Amino acid sequence: MFLAKDLLGKLITLKNAEGFVSAIITETEAYAGVTDKASHAYGGRRTPRNEVMYGHGGIAYVFLCYGIHYLFNVVTSPKNTPHAVLIRGIIPIEGIDLMLSRRKLNSIDYHGFNGPGKVTSALGINLSHNGVSLIGPTIQINKIGVEVSTSQIKVSNRIGVKYAEEDALLPYRFELLDKMTVKKNVLL
Repeated sequence: MFLAKDLLGKLITLKNAEGFVSAIITETEAYAGVTDKASHAYGGRRTPRNEVMYGHGGIAYVFLCYGIHYLFNVVTSPKNTPHAVLIRGIIPIEGIDLMLSRRKLNSIDYHGFNGPGKVTSALGINLSHNGVSLIGPTIQINKIGVEVSTSQIKVSNRIGVKYAEEDALLPYRFELLDKMTVKKNVLL
């Protein structure tokens, strides 16, 4: 769960043919591999869809959810330990016009970038990014000098995983409480 919290306040950047975008990560959700009923790898399940989760930490796990939305996860553990962190929310920093266009919005509204499908839409992430290194030329996640203390993080249950029974109630969702202060600190 440490990495799910640690990703808060980090800068994610993506460069493709459309342009360059960057955003601060504001919300994450952890998935604890083979022991977590909400994880795609629960019980040691290995499929073509989730095989990337079994790779080494620092790569992207992207999948299509409900045939509609791409969801972007950071693989976080050593090879063959399928832990991942879903990126659930961002605040745009660079390439704002491109992100607004992708989201079909006229202005930045936190709710327009809060939700994992909205994140991938804004950043331009799709299945072509599955398995991509997060320290390569396409996608990167970097520290930017913003320190996030425990008191700035809201911890809650995960969303949309009721099928996971008791594991749905695990406190694996992490959200920055004061997103706009973090953004102002980045822009200083």
